[in-house]
Amino acid sequence: MKKAIEQGQNFSARYLEDIRISLPIRSAVCFLPEAIRRFSVSHPSVSVTPWFNWSACISSFLNYEQDIAFAMRHELRRVPNVTIHPLFDSRIYLIVEATDKLAGKEFVTADDLKGRTLMVGGGSPPALRQAQQRVIDRGEVAYFNSHDHDTTLTNVEAQRGVCLAPGFLNDHNPKFSWIPFDCKEVMPCVLCTHKNDRRENVRSLIQTIQALYQENPAFPV
Repeated sequence: MKKAIEQGQNFSARYLEDIRISLPIRSAVCFLPEAIRRFSVSHPSVSVTPWFNWSACISSFLNYEQDIAFAMRHELRRVPNVTIHPLFDSRIYLIVEATDKLAGKEFVTADDLKGRTLMVGGGSPPALRQAQQRVIDRGEVAYFNSHDHDTTLTNVEAQRGVCLAPGFLNDHNPKFSWIPFDCKEVMPCVLCTHKNDRRENVRSLIQTIQALYQENPAFPV
């Protein structure tokens, strides 16, 4: 009730419409703050509300609680009544602690992981599991399961192991080094909207976000 009252106060004070965008984590759409800034210039009466929830990002959207959702393309297979808006292909990176001997490399291969401990699991997408399994199948690394990404990062910082992760999770924390991993897998990432939602404001916000990625093709994702 308190949140509803506060949202109502925002609208009565300034906005006529709100666009809700669902994301698993803030780094998923790193240009969102700049997109909101640009969008607000041309659409001053429209509010944009990010909603962050790792486990319920897609389900909340599918329940029509959100207008836009960030997703990996494979998550939307056989999902009806959804329009897909391509955003970027996220590649796979090795995450190590900033002082690790691998931290200064421009890219790493499976050979660089010989003798290391690789953390796996935590709901990894199919492309990432394939890359992880190829490294494990070489028989040159130890591995253990990590519950989620935050647990994994905690263990990386504690120097208990290293991990492979999609670039869209990179929050550019200086405690870690994200190094491109030599593999063919990528994870197409998209924004999705409800097929029956034809609002110009929603379309304009998505185009603004897409344009920022197009303007910054060298940005690591």
